[in-house]
Amino acid sequence: MGVTVLCGPNDYARSRELSKLTSAFIEAYGDIGLEPIDGESVTPTRLQEAITSLPFLAAKKMVVVKNLSGNKAAVEKIDELLSAISDTTDFVLVESKVDKRSVYYKLLKKQPTFIACEPLDQPALAKWATQYAKEKSGTLATNDANYLIGRLGDSQQLLASEIDKLLLYNKAITRQSIDLLTEPTPSSTVFELLGAAFEGRTKAAIGIYEEQRRLRVEPQAILALIAWQLHLLSLIKTAKDRSSADIARAAGVSPFAVGRSMTIARQISAADLKHLVHETLILDTRLKSESIDTDGAMKNLLLKIANIQ
Repeated sequence: MGVTVLCGPNDYARSRELSKLTSAFIEAYGDIGLEPIDGESVTPTRLQEAITSLPFLAAKKMVVVKNLSGNKAAVEKIDELLSAISDTTDFVLVESKVDKRSVYYKLLKKQPTFIACEPLDQPALAKWATQYAKEKSGTLATNDANYLIGRLGDSQQLLASEIDKLLLYNKAITRQSIDLLTEPTPSSTVFELLGAAFEGRTKAAIGIYEEQRRLRVEPQAILALIAWQLHLLSLIKTAKDRSSADIARAAGVSPFAVGRSMTIARQISAADLKHLVHETLILDTRLKSESIDTDGAMKNLLLKIANIQ
């Protein structure tokens, strides 16, 4: 196998690929030859010893190193380390986040097996969710998969866990069971809040806000998510005709987050968006420096969003 790199922010994809590799290795050679190493703390000398030494009581060994990018001393010697790997060693580098402009990343891309573990966009994620439920002997319709994703976000790790839970309740996952057994993530809830506001559904937007307050979500936390959403909308507006995948790569955000924001971006002018960003900044400053009716001020901001048509 030589050198294999699993790289990207998708925790689920990285874990699944690593599990496939280690399971196949253990089946062929046993677990005595599997050597996990913390890449952030290992010394270059210790790492070199691991990848050059002969396997003990096995025909091969597999050295798995996670997050070596956080180890400056080891990264500086990566060329030397990779060239020293023994023929009896399979070397797996697992990286959750690497600067794609770095020399280190470019070297990783050149390795015999480079597996990019990137977040899926909305259609691919919905397709995966329905297939995942099927593999677990359950059913999840595409519309309900999209609803679940909208409620929970694009983390495959979280979605897999929640689908497992839903299947224990009923092998046929429905919107009703999703509402009953899952809790919407704050970012998804704020997206629904903003969606209602931008569509002029003031009562719905205020209702979502009040529900979040009853759940003890602080106004400052809601405002921070609104600011993040407005920032994302600004990126989309300035990107013009670029695809959601291109925008996500350039901005370092999830393709799913970009994709679901496209509709809102088309509904608002650049001038109105600039105005809302300014209003949000003013409110953020006031919340941090003045004693004001926080809930009243937040609802007033939602009214301003709803009145932009």
